[in-house]
Amino acid sequence: MYLSFLQSMKPLIISQLTDRLNEGGALFMYTTLLILVAILVLLVKAFMKPATNDKTIAIVKHLSLFVLVWGFTGQMIGLIGAFDAIQIQGEIAPAVLAGGIRVAILSPLFGMIVFLIARLGIIILTWLKK
Repeated sequence: MYLSFLQSMKPLIISQLTDRLNEGGALFMYTTLLILVAILVLLVKAFMKPATNDKTIAIVKHLSLFVLVWGFTGQMIGLIGAFDAIQIQGEIAPAVLAGGIRVAILSPLFGMIVFLIARLGIIILTWLKK
C-alpha cells in the first residue's frame, strides 16, 4: 500500500522539482544539478577507492566552492534584471516584489545545499582517512 502511494506521488514530486529548477533560472539551476551529480559520483568513487582520496577531496572542494559562488551569481544577475524591470515599470505591488525575491533566492539556496552535501562528504572522507 505504501509503495503504491509512493509510485502515485512520483510524477507530482518530479514535476515540482522541475518547476523549481526552471523557476530559479534554468542555466544556474541545471548547472548546479549537474555539479551535484558530479560531486556525488566523486564522493562515491572516493568511498570505494580510498587510495585516491586526496585528489578527489581537492576536486570536490573546488567544485563545492564553485557551485556556491555560481548560485549567488545567478541571484545577482536575476536581481539586476528584476530591478531593471521595476525601474522601467515604476511602482509595483508588494506581492510581485515578494515573488521576485523568492525566485531570486532559489539559485543560491540550491548552491548552498550542494555545497553542504559536498562539505559533509569531505568531512566524512577526512574522518575515515585518519
